[in-house]
Amino acid sequence: MAKVVIIGSGGAGLVSALSAKESGAEVIVVSKTLPTRSQTSMAQGGINAALHHDDSTDHHIADTLRSSAGLGEESRIALLCEKAPEAIQWCNAMGLPFSRDDKGNIAQRRLGGANVARACYAQDYTGLKLLHTLYDQCLKAGITFKSDHFLLNLIVDEELNRVLGATFLHIQTGEVEAITADAVILATGGYGAVYGKHSTNSVQATGDGIAAAVRAGARLADMEFVQFHPTALKNSSILISESARGAGGYLLNAHHERFTDELAPRDIVARAIHNEMTQSGAVYLDIRHLGEKFITHELPQERKLAQLYEGVDPLHELIPIKPSAHYSMGGIEVDAQCMSHVKGLFAVGECANHKTHGANRLGGNSLLELVVFGRECGHHAHDYATKHPAPVVENNQLLKDTNFVRGVMYFTNQIDFYQKQEMLANIFYNNVGVIREDMGLKAVLGAIRQMQKELPFMGPRDKSKQCNTNLVEFIEFGNKIELAEMIVVCAISRVESRGAHYRIDAPNRNDRMFGAHTITWKEGGVLCADFIK
Repeated sequence: MAKVVIIGSGGAGLVSALSAKESGAEVIVVSKTLPTRSQTSMAQGGINAALHHDDSTDHHIADTLRSSAGLGEESRIALLCEKAPEAIQWCNAMGLPFSRDDKGNIAQRRLGGANVARACYAQDYTGLKLLHTLYDQCLKAGITFKSDHFLLNLIVDEELNRVLGATFLHIQTGEVEAITADAVILATGGYGAVYGKHSTNSVQATGDGIAAAVRAGARLADMEFVQFHPTALKNSSILISESARGAGGYLLNAHHERFTDELAPRDIVARAIHNEMTQSGAVYLDIRHLGEKFITHELPQERKLAQLYEGVDPLHELIPIKPSAHYSMGGIEVDAQCMSHVKGLFAVGECANHKTHGANRLGGNSLLELVVFGRECGHHAHDYATKHPAPVVENNQLLKDTNFVRGVMYFTNQIDFYQKQEMLANIFYNNVGVIREDMGLKAVLGAIRQMQKELPFMGPRDKSKQCNTNLVEFIEFGNKIELAEMIVVCAISRVESRGAHYRIDAPNRNDRMFGAHTITWKEGGVLCADFIK
């Protein structure tokens, strides 16, 4: 029986696990945290699908292409949108508790960038309810889970350019373990935690899988494109779902005046809010006019979050908001079968670049992508693993990573890496955020490279072996600065404005770059980058 190891237990990982299991594979899901704590739970707005007579797959494709700002690949987008109704039926059959309209049909709402109400939703808990439903199905299917396993590196036969498994730090015991496989699926999420407190993402979104993939020989695509969600709570960056604006919420400036189309694509709305905050100092989300009955039934989470983290009740008060880093459009470059440049290494979800989101993701397409491509990925991984079982060869990756973990304990802690991590988050938000320009980007790149040099002087203070979260967070920081360099190099190289990448020193599109993807990889540990169409 082919063995497929899935790294990451969010929505993309769980869908892939079910698909690979149904195809006949032995499946192991490995993750550094519990499945129900993944970032999927923060996808609140809904899942896009053209289900009714006033919508069509062609309209869905057109909206997605337009949002992608010339970087979406039409064939991949067409696959995503064509399979959307089937994906909704699959989720419904599993028991995902969708909200219903007066006729008992799955309710849909309009999200930013869409011309019609297309997002199927479950109140404002869509991602959370999808995640719990998937986890229940995985347990019923007898899928094996290994939590508290932090990914260190992929095991690769360099001569064959073939993945053989991965190494992990078992957080509870402190031991380094190797898990072999015929195929590996990375479903480790994005890299939003580079922005720290300025991100809607969980602190777990440190890009570990993407960093491990590029070290293993995979290529990354479009790393400069990071979507900023227009409405995060001002003080905490906790997400306030687009469903609040989809339901008719207003964006108001400090003078309580509306200033933009609330349902324009996210990059446009985020820039409008950024500019308004620069001019007037504050922006608010107003949902008071929607009424208590509607808010209580359709937006219960948004009200609770505003009360908990901002101290305001949206029934009677304005919600102070700001744009925050939300979604990584960039990631591991994969082909139509979801496989990376490394044979047998697949990727899906936010860590992957399927070339469907391009320069700006359409609201409601993230959950759709993980369902559609998760099902595809699990099937293709099983198929590859069955036809090409991993060879049994000697490999010293386990020894190297065991020695690495031991060696890190001898790093001095003259420099507090937590302070450097906070510094990285702040300079990223200010210079690699909604608005960018060459001088600021190059200053950030210099700071990153200085941090890379100083890393041996930033070791963990906690030298214990078991449950050493200080050690895990230090290795995560190493992954962050590795990816941060790639993000900034790509942002410097793309001398134009497109989607979520907006440069005030190059405010227009560069037609020579139309459809060109920034590709980054490593050769002999050296970062390489190029534009490829």
